[in-house]
Amino acid sequence: MTNEHTFRVTGMDCASCAQTVENGVARLDGVQSCQLNFTTETLRVSGTAVPQNIISRIQELGYDVAAPDEKLETAETLNFWQFMRQRQETTLALVGALLILPGLLFNELLPMLGWEHPLLDLTSVAALVLAGIPIARSGWRSLRINHELTINALMTIAAVGAVFIGAYTEAGLVMVLFAIGEALEGYTAVRARNSIRSLMRVSPQSATVLRPCIDCETHLGQNGYTNGECPFCGVEPHRVPVEEVNLGETVVVKPGERIPVDGRILSGSSTVDQSIITGESAPIAKQPDDTVFASSINGAGVLHLEVTHLAEDSTISRLIRLVEEAQERRAPAQRFIDRFARIYTPAVVVLAALVAIVPPLLWQQPFIDTATPTNGWLYRALALLVVACPCALVISIPVSLVSALSNAAKNGVLVKGGAYLEALSQIKLVAFDKTGTLTQGKPAITHFQSINCQGNGCEPCSDLLGLTHAVEQSSEHPLAQAVAQAAGAYRVQNRYPAATDVQAHIGAGIAGTVNGQQIMIGSHRAFTDLPHDAHCTAISAAEAEGLTAMLVTADEHYLGYLTVADQVRGDAATAVSQLHNLGIQTAMLTGDNQATAQNIAGQTGIDRVFASLLPAEKVEKVEELRAEYGHIAMIGDGINDAPALASATVGIAMGAAGTDQAMETADIALMHDDLSKLSYAIRLSRSAMRTVRANVALSLGIKAAFLVAVLFGFGTMWLAVLADMGASLLVTLNGMRLTKFK
Repeated sequence: MTNEHTFRVTGMDCASCAQTVENGVARLDGVQSCQLNFTTETLRVSGTAVPQNIISRIQELGYDVAAPDEKLETAETLNFWQFMRQRQETTLALVGALLILPGLLFNELLPMLGWEHPLLDLTSVAALVLAGIPIARSGWRSLRINHELTINALMTIAAVGAVFIGAYTEAGLVMVLFAIGEALEGYTAVRARNSIRSLMRVSPQSATVLRPCIDCETHLGQNGYTNGECPFCGVEPHRVPVEEVNLGETVVVKPGERIPVDGRILSGSSTVDQSIITGESAPIAKQPDDTVFASSINGAGVLHLEVTHLAEDSTISRLIRLVEEAQERRAPAQRFIDRFARIYTPAVVVLAALVAIVPPLLWQQPFIDTATPTNGWLYRALALLVVACPCALVISIPVSLVSALSNAAKNGVLVKGGAYLEALSQIKLVAFDKTGTLTQGKPAITHFQSINCQGNGCEPCSDLLGLTHAVEQSSEHPLAQAVAQAAGAYRVQNRYPAATDVQAHIGAGIAGTVNGQQIMIGSHRAFTDLPHDAHCTAISAAEAEGLTAMLVTADEHYLGYLTVADQVRGDAATAVSQLHNLGIQTAMLTGDNQATAQNIAGQTGIDRVFASLLPAEKVEKVEELRAEYGHIAMIGDGINDAPALASATVGIAMGAAGTDQAMETADIALMHDDLSKLSYAIRLSRSAMRTVRANVALSLGIKAAFLVAVLFGFGTMWLAVLADMGASLLVTLNGMRLTKFK
């Protein structure tokens, strides 16, 4: 039976380490697929392999697996030197750095002093051994287990070759600099990981729950009470771990506390800062029946909440889980670099061998030059191995994408992977659903009229509203909520019993049985033969003004109609304008009639309008737009528009109204119903891809420059290591700038 196992791998300093572990585990019997994400340290393995065998293979490669409850590594409270002392191999590198200083000073920086002594060579070799043993061991393990040459193997070959030609100081310096560079890269990687883990640290660990007093010592023995629930105390507050809070329980949140669970307010009013979830800049007023998110900060009021989600299913928990999973969905650019790196290292070894052999054989150039080592072609080949190290190239893309993903999450935009972030940067058109996206999604009944109308507020019209409510009360559609609100206002919500056998007809309406009658409620287009000319004219006029009409029949006999209006979102026109400023076209796809759609488009500035579309027709229209524009995004509520969202290049869901579904349906979810986040997400994606291209160009450019210098005899091995280390740091720091993107 195929199983899936997840491990947290520790001890990795660079993306190449992750590649080594991934390739090693993939070679185990019973492993069908495995993927290790360096930024999250998460290894996912599927197949029939035994977990202990997987752990043993990871340890055999020189890394380790953290226990499930082990504390996450942090670099926020440690400086770099403290971080270096945490592991034996990095501590040895620090000792090696001290030992290499004499040789560096007198042999490399100040050779004109002519101060030579065997002790200088001895300390350099000692530095080589101390810093190089972990590196050589790692390179050998990869060669033996994975049958592949890694960066560590390249460095070992270069250092041993340098010793062979008598360049002891360079050999030691190469190993020391490489070890410190790897540790520095690991240090910055830990800091990058913390940008996501900072979300975890805001999750409350305990909650105050109202529960009965159990085994009350104060009242034992009174009126026959011996144990169990105390009949005298009633419920009282208990502080318990948040994992032990059950659905339906009542949680008390004091002023200034973080809300521990997702819940519905039973009593109390307050303002709540939920920016950690939605990215909203200002606290939101909350009152009874409103929902609140775990990790939000309560304001000045005391709140009593009904628990609606367990701790592991809360919005913040799902957000963290989905963001970490998002980092494992590699963008096309990252997958290309991963494939490139697999063939790059062996190719470099072959090239270095040719550099060492061909010039001496064909042109009688010196193989080893004892007087000026950099003139020898063996030295140049060894330096080539060092300068060609692909660290900077491999890390250039993931660090940028992870930084962008974490920035988006902190600002209320959940992007489910680097692939979607890259696709978003290429968008040429954004297609909007209307109801709940461009509009508030809270329509209101503006007029209702029975075929037997006797005047304003007459009994037949009230009866029509009550009958409509009997069917619509089983629906969650925004139009049904408008009917319920009007029925309550006119006090006809209980005139008829709730309909039975209720069925929603997609794109046509809803039907149900009330007191033995088959009631059908639908749009004007669903009733092609309307036997009432006056109503037909009135309905057409209302629709021409942008209103939505709902027609009602009983056993196929027409009873009357209701009209509904929806308000445009206050930020819709601004959001559309922002997209236009980014050079992106806009379109509206809606099931409403053409007049209503044109009315909304006129208020928001939408470029193109496609109205009266059934869900299947929306999918067809999305595919037509993709053929026309190449890359398009579709934004909707994440439920009714799911087929259209899936058909677009990027599907974007408005998350606040239906967070559960939105987070699981679309490629991107706006956690707060703020359309301005759309242009922010596109700008962030474009900035991320610009950073990716800059990082790749930077890493390749630095290597190309030093490659030329080495081949012409102007570069040294230790300067090549510095160049590689510098390039790795530059691309890492450049990518991490995206965490501060505004």
